[in-house]
Amino acid sequence: MTARKPTEPEILQFQAMCDGYYPPNAVAASIAQQRTWYDGLCREFDAPRPAGLTSLDRSIGGVGVRHYRPARTEAMATILYLHGGGFVVGSLESHDAICAELAEAAAAELFAVDYRLAPEHLHPAASDDGMTVLRALLAEGRTLVLCGDSAGGNLAAGLALRARDEGLSGIGGQALIYPGLGGDLVSGSYAEMAEAPGLTTADVAYYRRLYAAAEDDAVAHPLRAENLHGLPPAYITVARFDPLRDDGRRYAARLAEAGIDVAFREEPEMVHAWLRARHMSPGARAGFDALAAALAAMVRRAG
Repeated sequence: MTARKPTEPEILQFQAMCDGYYPPNAVAASIAQQRTWYDGLCREFDAPRPAGLTSLDRSIGGVGVRHYRPARTEAMATILYLHGGGFVVGSLESHDAICAELAEAAAAELFAVDYRLAPEHLHPAASDDGMTVLRALLAEGRTLVLCGDSAGGNLAAGLALRARDEGLSGIGGQALIYPGLGGDLVSGSYAEMAEAPGLTTADVAYYRRLYAAAEDDAVAHPLRAENLHGLPPAYITVARFDPLRDDGRRYAARLAEAGIDVAFREEPEMVHAWLRARHMSPGARAGFDALAAALAAMVRRAG
C-alpha cells in the first residue's frame, strides 16, 4: 500500500506546528482570517537574515517589490521571486527570510514581487504585476532567473511563457518549487495525495476557483500550453506527499521532450511548503541546499 504521509520525525513535527497556526480546514474561514493565520504561521518559522544582506522596498511601475542585496555579489544575473500562498495569502513579509537566504546562497540580487491577490484581483492581475516588474528589470539590462514556490512557481512558469511569446530576451532560467501547473485534479498525485498533510486536492480546487482563470489559459495552467519550445532552462523540485507533485513531474518531462535543459528533484520525505522547515528538518535542509546550489549555478550561467 502506498504511504500517505512521511515518516521523518522532524517533518511530522513541522506539520503539526503548521496545523496549529493554519488549521487544515482554513479554506472554510474568511479570506481575512486565512491571511491572519498564514501571517502567524510564517512568523513562527522566520529566521535571521544573513549578515550584511540589505533590502529596500520600492515600487516598479506601480508594483511593490523588495530588492535584496547580499554582502557578497558574484552573479551577474538577478533573481525575480514570486511568493506562494494559493494566489490568496502571502506577501513580501511571509517569504522575507526565504528570499534573503536564496539571495545569499546565490550571491545574487533578488527582487520579490508584491503582486495583487485573489479574490480581490482575479487572473491575470498577479501575472500582469510580475510582467510589469520583469519588463522593467529587462529594460535596465538585467538578465533574470525566475523563481517561485507553489502559486509563485505557477506565476514564474507563466511569466517564462509570456516572455517567450512576447519575444523578450534576457530570461536565463526558471526555478519552480512545488509548483501548481494546472493538472486535472482527478488523477495521479491529485488522487493519491488527495488528503496529504498541509495541502489537499480540495484546497487546490478552492484556490483555482478563487483565481478564476479560464481552463484553457496556458499562462495560468502552464501544463496546458501546446508548445514549450524556446523556454529557459529549468530546475523543478517537488514534494513526495503533495497533490501538486505530478504537476512538476509532468512539466519537467514535457520540457525535456521540447529540448529544454531541465533538472528535476523529488524530496522523498517532504510535504507541501517544506521550504519553511529548512531549519528544523534534515530532509527540508537537503532540499533547500539542492535548490540553492541549482539557483546559484543557474544565475552564474545566465549572467
